[in-house]
Amino acid sequence: MRVWSFYKKFSSVPATNVRPFLTFEISHLLQLCSNFKAIEQGKQTHQQIVVHGQSHNPFVITKLIQLYADCDNIKFARHLFVKLSQRNVFAWTAMLSYFSRNCLIEECVSTYKVMKLDGILLDGYVFPLVLKACAKFSSLATGEQIHKDVVVCGVEWNLQVGHSLIDMYSKCGDIQSAKRVFDLMQEKDLLSWNLIISGYVSNELLDLAVEMLGLMSMEGCQPDIVTFNTVMDAYCRMGRCDEARKIFMLIKDPSIISWTTLISGYSRIGEHNHALDIFREMINRREVCPDLDCLSSVLASCQLIDDLRSAQEIHAHGIKVKSPFAFYRTSGPALLTLYAKCGRIQDARHVFELMDKTDIVAWNSMIHGFAELGMKDLALEYFKKMLPMGIKINETSISSVLPVCDLKYGKQIHAYISRSSLWDVTPIWNALIYMYSKCGCIGNALSVFSHLAHKDIVSWNTIIGGLGMHGLGQDALHLLKKMSHYGIRPNALTFTSVLSACSHSGLVDEGLNIFHRMVEEFGLNPRMEHFTCVVDLLTRAGRLEDATDFIGKMCLKPNKHIWGSILAAALAHKGVSIGVLASENLVELEPENPGHYITLSNLYTKAGRISDALAVRKLMETRGLVKDSGCSWVEGN
Repeated sequence: MRVWSFYKKFSSVPATNVRPFLTFEISHLLQLCSNFKAIEQGKQTHQQIVVHGQSHNPFVITKLIQLYADCDNIKFARHLFVKLSQRNVFAWTAMLSYFSRNCLIEECVSTYKVMKLDGILLDGYVFPLVLKACAKFSSLATGEQIHKDVVVCGVEWNLQVGHSLIDMYSKCGDIQSAKRVFDLMQEKDLLSWNLIISGYVSNELLDLAVEMLGLMSMEGCQPDIVTFNTVMDAYCRMGRCDEARKIFMLIKDPSIISWTTLISGYSRIGEHNHALDIFREMINRREVCPDLDCLSSVLASCQLIDDLRSAQEIHAHGIKVKSPFAFYRTSGPALLTLYAKCGRIQDARHVFELMDKTDIVAWNSMIHGFAELGMKDLALEYFKKMLPMGIKINETSISSVLPVCDLKYGKQIHAYISRSSLWDVTPIWNALIYMYSKCGCIGNALSVFSHLAHKDIVSWNTIIGGLGMHGLGQDALHLLKKMSHYGIRPNALTFTSVLSACSHSGLVDEGLNIFHRMVEEFGLNPRMEHFTCVVDLLTRAGRLEDATDFIGKMCLKPNKHIWGSILAAALAHKGVSIGVLASENLVELEPENPGHYITLSNLYTKAGRISDALAVRKLMETRGLVKDSGCSWVEGN
């Protein structure tokens, strides 16, 4: 309304009386048009300026350039700028502001250079605009040159310029220069401190970010919610979420960013139940409404711990407070994957139908979810549906579908990879090695591995696992040696694959030697899967006493798989006493499994311990455990 009232006043003034009116009113009118982005009224005002013969007034034209630039009409702004005979700093700044705001770094920097050549006196409004563009595109060399110009022009003490320099250096990865600018500032305000702390966090100097919180208080600058949120983020990235929680308690009115930082922090370190508790606390307080980032983060936690009920509650809350399109765009993948993992196929399909079908993430989540469930037909069905839709397949699509492919379709995907832009993506070739190994084509798997230009640890582990799968233990041991030759350090999974290969190939002494090397030479602590492989290695060779001695020296309590392996070997080799030991431990580990009681009772009977056998049967009856009866059917004509 203010724009229209000023415009009507101006348009009603006769041309002969316009000069006194121009002194203030036109400038104010054009400024109002800029402030309110009132481009149509601005154009009509421009028309009146032409009618009143003021189209050659440099002051008026400069204001028009500012109007068009502020309203993102660069065509009109550029047209007037080119015709302006005396370009002042305000006209240049208007053009720079447009280029900077729209992230047009080349135009911004080139305009800045021409401005310098024109002899325009650069000021504290010009430098932040160009530095912002440099920060956005990490153009450190250009930023450093502009810093020199700042010093030459004597505006290095300008607070806004100082802030822009700190931001530029931080985002370009030169945090030392950012800190140097910060230290030399004659005046520091809250934004100065927040920028340097944020710079430390973005450059992963997390301890220094936390340290700055104490220093700013010592210098009399009180932190605000932005400071606290940034320091919380630093603590969370270090895995010190309890420390972040203490900072959170200092915030009088936590924002949604505060809550989301804490939730995602606990989720990142695997404390998913804690993340969910914080989310529930936030909902119960009813002080802030969760945004899309918050909902996406907490749903990711639900997915990782298979918390179906909480996910369903968050799902219902999300579609109630957010638009379904926006909610499913950000949270759909996690929700879909969780439903698929929990076997809720119809729910997964429902979420998928509501997601953006042009988004590759939606398709990948569906394919991966079905592949994880072992539903290879459904995984392949969605992969095949995606192909004719013109969606660009990425490495996740192929890596998800290859493990469930049969040999025929796997070869077709192999041909597709060779023709596509994904031919040099290592994870895809790793999935291809696994596919060929699983399908019995170890020769093809070895061929893919040998031609792979960039072999990572997953590549080596996958082919070693494939060799073990085919009983080629000696070849697996040979590849383990080659890893060291290529400078690849084996990890825990490598040794699991090698030990398994030795077990399936009957290489007992070699397997035991590998286990000891893993601990003594490579300094890795054995995991349960390593102990399981060694026990399996010994029991397959009939060395039951060695296996039980090994179990007695384990630093972890043996699980049901280890005792199951011992029991199977004992039954095969008629080792009654060792079988009894294994059965007793299995009863203790799985007291609800009736099969363990039956086996133990039978073994007691074989050992002549009739009273113990009867006691086990009685214990089984007391606990209400009944073994299903077996049936045999013979049909006659």
